[in-house]
Amino acid sequence: MKKLIQLFRSTQATKRPSVLSHPDKASNTMAKNYSTTRVRAVLRQEWRATILVVSVTISIALGAVSCSGGINLFDTGTDAQLGKQMDEQIRQNPKEYPILNNPAVKQYVQNMINDIIRSEHVQYRGTFPYQAEVIADDKTINAFCTPGGYIYVYTGLMKAVDNEATLAGVLGHEIAHAERRHGTSRMTKAYGLQMILSVALGQNPSQLATIGANLFSGLALLKNSRLDEDDADNYSFKYLQGTKWYPGSIKFFFEKVGGQRGQGDGIGTTVERLLSSHPLPQDRIDATNKRIEEAKLPPPNESNLHGSAYQQFKRTLP
Repeated sequence: MKKLIQLFRSTQATKRPSVLSHPDKASNTMAKNYSTTRVRAVLRQEWRATILVVSVTISIALGAVSCSGGINLFDTGTDAQLGKQMDEQIRQNPKEYPILNNPAVKQYVQNMINDIIRSEHVQYRGTFPYQAEVIADDKTINAFCTPGGYIYVYTGLMKAVDNEATLAGVLGHEIAHAERRHGTSRMTKAYGLQMILSVALGQNPSQLATIGANLFSGLALLKNSRLDEDDADNYSFKYLQGTKWYPGSIKFFFEKVGGQRGQGDGIGTTVERLLSSHPLPQDRIDATNKRIEEAKLPPPNESNLHGSAYQQFKRTLP
């Protein structure tokens, strides 16, 4: 901990001004007062840094690391702020992210999300907005979630799946990425302790905007590790256990993606693009099957797949 404090002080602390000698007594008094004020400001700044580093160290000691197993120095308010910033940028880029102008379709997805986040395993439903948006792009089979719970689903994915439970499994997976705070955990690793501390202490407020812009650029930091993906699958399973949908339904999405891999007419390329941000190794599929087995789930049926209703809904998609 001392090394962390020394490192931060050595790179961030302002040099303390010396008291100048003035022939004018009043000027000398003003200089002393100014110097005292500056020294106190520096000491307060260092004290805030010390408290924050101590807090982080204690949190780490108590096991308060990011949900995917790494340190996360962002707070949940920053997750929400970054998500809002990204949402604004997405809406300003209709060429790449054409938002579907269909309130009924958007509400359909939003209602599903509202049901999923009622799960007892969801911690941040009062902190993150969990706001749905549909992107009108039939060629893209994908969905993603920003830090802070802004969820985007492509029409290509909605048309590719065969029942409502599968879509619920994917939505639960994306909610889990926000809940488990995978994005800001990766940013902590990418930007390092010194920069995150400077943002947290308010010394470099513009840096948060830069981080958000970099996050938005190609959604690069939304690319998930295998560990993150398995963690999100696991929590999607938990979320759906308290809903009307089959908890193991995300396996049907895996099967759909695996079946289309390598196909022509651009489908194979679309699937490979999906897999670049959502890795799909065999052990991830095996882990899902193991969860189903351990939960002793009976085979799925129409009552928890909701296939007929979903097929009717799909016919309303443009």
